[in-house]
Amino acid sequence: QVQLVESGGGSVQAGGSLRLSCEASGFMSSRYDMAWFRQVPGKEREGVAADGGGGRTNYVGSVKGRFTISRDNGKNTLYLQMNSLKPEDTAMYYCAADPRDWTPPALSRSAYRYWGQGTQVTVSS
Repeated sequence: QVQLVESGGGSVQAGGSLRLSCEASGFMSSRYDMAWFRQVPGKEREGVAADGGGGRTNYVGSVKGRFTISRDNGKNTLYLQMNSLKPEDTAMYYCAADPRDWTPPALSRSAYRYWGQGTQVTVSS
């Protein structure tokens, strides 16, 4: 049974940092494309960063240079290091995984089959 559990969310002031973690179970994450998405009420879920393994990553323009996606295959865990946070980064952040291999790693919601429950990130000005 595939399961994704996010953690690391919280409240931070603008300019601060947070690191999100996504612990995967029920599958070998090294063989899956994985990604982080975010969503605010009333808006579409947005792809933030994706990791296809082998150093292949993809970011939405608004987070380039501030966010870094990485994974530890030994721990079956995906990370999102978020620096220089802005109030507009406030959202529920979701981890996603899919066994298909996209090039570049996909940022579209339809590309991912498995989802976590989310962790809230709130950035105050």
